[in-house]
Amino acid sequence: MTKDEILLANSECIFPAVFHYFKTPLVLTHAKNQHVWDADGNEYLDFFGGIVTVSVGHCNDKVNAKVLAQVNKLQHVSTVFATEPQAALARKIADIAPGPGWKSFFSNSGTEANEAAILTARCYTGSPEIIALRYSYHGRSSLTMAVTGNYTWRLGPPMQAGIVHAHNAYCYRCPFGLTYPSCDVRCATDLEELIKTTTSGRVAGMIAEPIQGVGGFVTPPKEYFPIVAEIVRKYGGIFISDEVQTAWGRTGHKWWGIEQWGVVPDMITSAKGAANGFPIGITTARGDIANSLKGVTISTFGGNPVTNTAAKAVIDLIEEEKLAVNAAVVGAYLRAGLEALQDKHTLIGDVRGMGLMQAIELVQDRKLKTPATQETLRLMEAARENRILIGRGGLHGNVARLSPPLNISKADVDEFLVRLDASLSQIAEPAIAGSAR
Repeated sequence: MTKDEILLANSECIFPAVFHYFKTPLVLTHAKNQHVWDADGNEYLDFFGGIVTVSVGHCNDKVNAKVLAQVNKLQHVSTVFATEPQAALARKIADIAPGPGWKSFFSNSGTEANEAAILTARCYTGSPEIIALRYSYHGRSSLTMAVTGNYTWRLGPPMQAGIVHAHNAYCYRCPFGLTYPSCDVRCATDLEELIKTTTSGRVAGMIAEPIQGVGGFVTPPKEYFPIVAEIVRKYGGIFISDEVQTAWGRTGHKWWGIEQWGVVPDMITSAKGAANGFPIGITTARGDIANSLKGVTISTFGGNPVTNTAAKAVIDLIEEEKLAVNAAVVGAYLRAGLEALQDKHTLIGDVRGMGLMQAIELVQDRKLKTPATQETLRLMEAARENRILIGRGGLHGNVARLSPPLNISKADVDEFLVRLDASLSQIAEPAIAGSAR
């Protein structure tokens, strides 16, 4: 198909709810490592990685060699048969799980992984009540949209029963108007009152992203998750860490994002970067919790030999090449560069994140923190013109999200920062008195 034929078919034959970042959709044709190319032959430095999914570079040679060998050996059987790729991946996850005896269930996406986790929590506790966070994103099914705390991603009439939303630790826009650390982490301690006033007092659990992805890479202070996990368990619930975006070393040094705060979760969900772009969903839990899902279940495509081979290869590669360390080192280098841009561009109100999961929040006025939504849209277009790919998020759509492959280099970061600087310079910034950081 030609570029025009692709765009026409996209317009006429695909649900219009499937949105694109740009006024004219960007037609991508091929990719390798940290670069992608469009239908016109333009090369882009990819610093979004297919929405935090390309963890070891596009079309990674080592991963794809193992995938190709598996395609030619055994391409598909459902979970009613046992296979070596599924068993090997489950064993690997059990080895790196935050405790002994963990068991996994494989599906096809983060949405499915979160559905399975919520179902299992309800079966384990006997309670239907789930706590989620404001600004969160957990998937596109009816249930996962109901636990999502962002109206943009809640389509149709969601299943609201038994779901309440707690305050997240969004220090830049504190819901209580306080300042960390003198706030005593009020957003966390408020969870107990939420449980007492909006639930039966006995909950199934809480699902939370260690760093909120679609919410704009909102990163909590170190006290937040230890406090909320303790409160949830006090009222009979389990703590589910939604690691669809934060797992596999992305936050630096650790396999799981929640480990950065010293919290041992009861259940973890993941997807995206686990298989470097192959469709996968992972729900992994303590053995006693996994055993509470009584009866029988299957997944036609979950546990697929090819996908599981890809995931095992990705995890092995991250381990062998110490990419979690690289995420910490190069992530800190990227962070320093973004903070330097914040000193230069008044449009940048906040820089946050961890490892190779960094964000800049754009504001029209640093004092008032007025979301620069339209400016962020213009930044996306300018970034495209300067041949870099970045993501967008936040409740107000004013956050630029950066999540390059974990094997990115400092040289790649240098090139990216030059192009991001140029993109920011193309946006008209109002002269704001007293706009220093």
